[in-house]
Amino acid sequence: MTTAVVAMGLGNEIGYDNQLIWHLPRDLKHFKNITEGHPIIMGRKTYESIGKPLPNRTNIVVSRRTDWFQEGILIVGSVKEALKFAKKIDEEVFILGGAELFKSTMEIIDKLEVTVIDAHFEAHTFFPEIDEKIWKKTHEEFIERDEKNAYNMYFQTYERR
Repeated sequence: MTTAVVAMGLGNEIGYDNQLIWHLPRDLKHFKNITEGHPIIMGRKTYESIGKPLPNRTNIVVSRRTDWFQEGILIVGSVKEALKFAKKIDEEVFILGGAELFKSTMEIIDKLEVTVIDAHFEAHTFFPEIDEKIWKKTHEEFIERDEKNAYNMYFQTYERR
């Protein structure tokens, strides 16, 4: 199963200047619980915004640059190649973004794990629209803001119809 994991604002905002727009520890914990122990695939810019390999996961980075190397990650030239390596490790694979990678993989994704942050943000990058003719929401959990998390959020799961 190939799953996209994304946190986005109400207008599908996901990033500004190659960074997340918010810091929400509750969402980060949710992300870790979902992805830990599985291969994760991300684009180079997303990897650079994180800055290091995520622990307890096989980190696969898709990059067109041939002059780029980072310790502790597998660098591949295409999504097809990334999926080939990932599926050898585990049937459950997670796509982390960014926007270009999400857009190019929506046709092959089986499931969406979405955190919707209950606010609008200024952004440069966006997640594609979730078409309800294609995707069925199978789970939603409301998380209320608190002293560590500045915004209300919803953890949502969508499965391809």
